[in-house]
Amino acid sequence: MDMKIWIDADACPRVIKDIVFRASLRLEVPVCLVANQDMSKSHSHLITSVMIAGGFDAADDHITQHTTAGDIVITADIPLAARIIAKGGVALDPRGDIYTEENVGERLSMRNLMQELRMEGLVRGGPAQLGLPDRQRFASALDRLLTSILKERR
Repeated sequence: MDMKIWIDADACPRVIKDIVFRASLRLEVPVCLVANQDMSKSHSHLITSVMIAGGFDAADDHITQHTTAGDIVITADIPLAARIIAKGGVALDPRGDIYTEENVGERLSMRNLMQELRMEGLVRGGPAQLGLPDRQRFASALDRLLTSILKERR
């Protein structure tokens, strides 16, 4: 199987990683966690991790360089999602939203606007804490993606 799941692991919630790990084991899909810090190892030969030293976007650069068309990348980082989509990969937000060619540009614009508003002090805080509906939406979206990709490859 050529497909791999990549996790932008620095900010990915543990519960989301656990959902991915279970899917990986069930379907025998390899997973690679990429982070700027050491990630705890899983007890499966299917799950690996890469620690990337370096600057702000070093982990994103590594994921982008090593992702191939059809891979799935789990990330809340919209600029990384845009890069993955441009390469023919699939990007999935930890809240279960699938980034597409149609929506990633709009999401990037909204992200940039919110960042400017925060810098000017007009908006505070970030997204709400990840809740049970988000986890369920993520698990459903991941299952649909994996089923679809695996069906295409048969």
